[in-house]
Order: sequence, then structure tokens, then C-alpha cells
Amino acid sequence: MTIFKAYDIRGVYGNELTEETAYSIGRAYVSFLAAKTVVVGRDMRESGEALFAGLTRGMIEAGARVIDIGVVATPMVYFACGSLKADGGIMITASHNPAQYNGFKMTRDDAIPISGDTGIREIERRVNEGDFIEAGKKGSIEKKDISAAYKKHVLGFVGALKGKKIVVDAANGMGGLETRNILSCLSCEIIEMYTDLDGRFPNHEADPLREENTAKLQKRVLKEKADVGIAFDGDADRVFFVDESGKRVPADFITCLIAQDILSDHPGETFLYDLRSSRIVAEIIEKDGGKCHMSRVGHAFIKEQLRKENAVFAGELSGHFYFRDNYYTDSGIIAALKVIELLCRKDETLSSLVSHLHVYFHSGEINSKVDDSVGIMKTLASTYASGDVSELDGIRVDFDEWWFNVRASNTEPLLRLNVEATSKKLLQEKKKELLKIILG
Repeated sequence: MTIFKAYDIRGVYGNELTEETAYSIGRAYVSFLAAKTVVVGRDMRESGEALFAGLTRGMIEAGARVIDIGVVATPMVYFACGSLKADGGIMITASHNPAQYNGFKMTRDDAIPISGDTGIREIERRVNEGDFIEAGKKGSIEKKDISAAYKKHVLGFVGALKGKKIVVDAANGMGGLETRNILSCLSCEIIEMYTDLDGRFPNHEADPLREENTAKLQKRVLKEKADVGIAFDGDADRVFFVDESGKRVPADFITCLIAQDILSDHPGETFLYDLRSSRIVAEIIEKDGGKCHMSRVGHAFIKEQLRKENAVFAGELSGHFYFRDNYYTDSGIIAALKVIELLCRKDETLSSLVSHLHVYFHSGEINSKVDDSVGIMKTLASTYASGDVSELDGIRVDFDEWWFNVRASNTEPLLRLNVEATSKKLLQEKKKELLKIILG
């Protein structure tokens, strides 16, 4: 299976991804963009230094000036790329994947993502064919500390925050850096869990989307009688929340809260939500006078649509939250600060703030291994043709009392199903009905 994915480059270090592969990718990336200046950062994975060495060697040979911003969270690369007006940026990370993986998240100028359709396939071709530009003069590398400027930037999204007790689980990922550089400066009590950087992930996987990875945080929130629990993924571009009763708060509910808050200061703005999210998102935003549009799943697609529509904010069910004033990119720490600000300003519990959003019943994403995803999708489209059918991303069909979306995985032989209904009984009926078609 190729390491060149739909949204990034990712593989097992030492097997699929080596220092020499990184060298070729560095040359191909600079050749593709004709980049003069590139920001490079890396997370805490043990293979990061070797891949950094290979990648930047290739970039320098291709004539680029490399700005090394060190061990950072992914949003720091986006910020550096935008604020320093670089021609591009690369973050060396495998996000939430296990320790043996690593990879590259790539942008062009202004932190615009490079996806499979907008450059990754071309970079792959250049790597495979050795199609690199020959630089007349080698580039250079310099270190730059952006932490102070970055801290000022993200804190600019909120007012004074004080008086709350917050438990943070960083899963030994880059959320530990975000916690110590930013959250620890608040006038709040911060209780740290697994904030020491350790690319082996000794305590649990750095994927808060999976419920088992927030179980310890949920218990700790209850034990500490905290106001909120915050869980970052490995590179801290995603974040999940636990309320004061120890319950996980769905990411689409967080989308609603942040959107409502933004609307109070920016009436009539446009917002995006990915098509797996609850109907309540659009209903709440439109009720409050905002415009709301559905988007495809995946950061590259959402960022492109954000720019196209000049939307102020977007939320994704996977815990990505995107801000126009953050170079149209996702940031776990800004989303965390916005939620903390709501708790401080409204002086309500998190469960109370989301209580009005419990309207529908949602299945969560259900993954099924299949052999013929194309055939199954055609069967679903014909079976449910009486509904409102959209092919924005896979197939989504809306009926008055329920809807479903089925998408094919970009990396595995899987179909991903999401179902929502007006009652628990109807949800179970439709989920069973759909899985019968999917699984045969």
C-alpha cells in the first residue's frame, strides 16, 4: 500500500518510510512548489529527527531555505507558514497513529493544504521518477522559535479565563506542549495527565475519537470534581471534551457551542459542518441567524471550502475545528480555549450548555470490511432513491425522520456508516437495515 495518502504521506518508519524516502520527498516537494522558503516542524516521535534530517537535506539540495521551528504541534506549523509568509510548510507527524508510524502533513503558501488531488500524487510521481529540479545554489537551514508569537496569536481568540478546574490528557503527544505553553498560563487550575512528550505513547493511544482512549480522563474529571476534561490527539490539531459528569461531549455539539458564540459577535456569518454531523448543527446555526453549509470529510476539503465561502468557522465530527482567523486551519488549542471561555463567561456546566442539543439519536461511525464498495453504494442509492440523495461525499440520503451517510475509506477496504434518527427505536431499525445491505 502506498504511503502517499489522500490528505498526507504516512507509513511505518524503517519499512515503508525511511530517511532516504524523506530525502526524495524533500527534493520533490521543493521541485513541485518551486519553493524558496519552507517551514518544517516535527512531533515527539522517535523517528522524527531522522526523517527531519533526510527531508531537509533534500530541500536544501533543491535550493530551499528551511526554517526549523523544532518540536511543535501541527497548528504551529500552519501558524508559522502563514505568519512568516513562507512558500510552504511540512509537519513531520503521523498524528494519532501508533508509535511505529510517521509521515508528513504538507502545505503550500498561506498554510493551504496539499492533498492527493492538489499535489501529493504529483510529489509521488516525482519521487518515483526522480524528477527533481537542479538548484544552481544549495539552500540553507536556520532555527526559529515561534512559541511567543504563537501563544499571543491563539490567546487573542479569547478574553480573560479564570476560576475553572481543567483536566488535560495529552496522551504523551504534542498537546503536552500546548498545555504547558498556553493552558498553564491561565488563571485556572490545570491538572495534567500524560503531558510529558513520549513518542512511544506508553499510557494509551493518542486518538481521542476512540472512547477507550478517554476512559482515564473521564474518571479523573469525576475524581477531581473538575469543570471540564480536554483530550488532544498526537499532534494536537484535534481535541475532544468531557463534561463535569465524566461524559464525552460529541464534537458536533462543540461545533454548535463555538458557532453560537461566534454568531453573537459576528451575526449572519457562514459556517461549515461535515456531513456526518447531527442535523442539530445546521438547525441551531440557522435559528441564530447564521448561514450553514455541509462539507466533505477531510481537512483539505474543508479548508478549501472555508476559503471559497469565506466561512468563519467549521467543525468536524472527528474533533477538528477550523477558524478563518487562524489561516483557515484547524487548531485543538483554540477550540479548547473557546470552550473554557464559554464555561467562564456563562458560569454554567458543560452538560448544561449542551443540554438543548440532545434532540436526535446518532449511531456514531460504524466501519464494515467489504469487497465491493462501489456495488454496495449503488445498491444503497437505488434502495433509498425516494429520499433526498447527495453524493457530496460517498452517499447521503435524508428523510424527514432520519438520514444516513456511507463513505468509502481512503486507505482501507472499509465502508463508514453514520445514521441519525428522531428516536432510538428508529435509529436501531435503520442501522440494522443498512448494515444488512452493506454486509450482505
